[in-house]
Amino acid sequence: MKRIFWPAYILLTAILMLPSYGFGQQNDFDKTAIGPFENYCDGYGMPGAKGPGYVNVLKVSTGQVKKSNDLLIDGIVAYDRAEAKDAYIGQINMLTASSFNGLTGSIWGYDLAVAEEIQKKEQKPLFTIKQYDGSPLPVFDAAPLLKAGRALFGTEKERRFPPAPGGHVVCANKSVVAFRPENRRPIAEKGEAYGVWCYLAISIAKDRKTGASLFIEDAGPWNKNDNEQDLVRFLKEHRKIVASSIVACGEDQHVVYERTYMSFAYEIMKPGYVGTALTVTPYVVLAQKAVPEGNFKALEKMNLAEWEKAVGFK
Repeated sequence: MKRIFWPAYILLTAILMLPSYGFGQQNDFDKTAIGPFENYCDGYGMPGAKGPGYVNVLKVSTGQVKKSNDLLIDGIVAYDRAEAKDAYIGQINMLTASSFNGLTGSIWGYDLAVAEEIQKKEQKPLFTIKQYDGSPLPVFDAAPLLKAGRALFGTEKERRFPPAPGGHVVCANKSVVAFRPENRRPIAEKGEAYGVWCYLAISIAKDRKTGASLFIEDAGPWNKNDNEQDLVRFLKEHRKIVASSIVACGEDQHVVYERTYMSFAYEIMKPGYVGTALTVTPYVVLAQKAVPEGNFKALEKMNLAEWEKAVGFK
């Protein structure tokens, strides 16, 4: 090779040796997400974490409290009860984010410590909807992912690796608050209702190297009556509206989804009570003891039962 070509040859060689960062063509992304605390998860983006990744954990819940003379305070207490119920995320400073799981994100129960029902493909779709490109989008019950969230965080009475008390935790979330009068029908214009409800859905991008998986949260009051069966029928039918919004968002971003997981929570309040419905997915880094032997990648090969055994819960 003539001397005149050496500078160009050296430059080209250096470029080829660089990792690929363009156009989402990387073969793998570092999704390591281990926090600074042994027994607590922490919010994504807080100091002391190991790795650039984050983990999403799914939760839908409700809470209610007897009305006092201060509706604002009642709403706070009901909200705190919803945070503490089911998968425990109490005592956190919740920071609201938009609703995507991206290139360095993992979903607990789906990517890590995989729920057995998902791993074994035991679930059948609740229904299927057509996407903008004509491909089908099967919608599954998210119950296995909610169960996985409880397994990670624990409950209020039996805590495992919950978010650190007082931690700042980014969350995709929606909530609704309503009061049920004691001796008359609720007046919707006054923020009154018989019940409250919420949805959470996660749609997994077909190509997770170029697109983000999408969270959809929805919440609202139930004003028709205090019949729980009527509310459940409404919620089952409303799932199709939520799914339609997923398809619309996918079309807007030119993203096709492989599958969706969706669940709802609801509560018919007692007369004279204030209720809250909360749909939320925290973005966290894992507690150190939640990562067996500090091997984050190993979590991708474990199912939920294997993870529970590895960390000493079974």
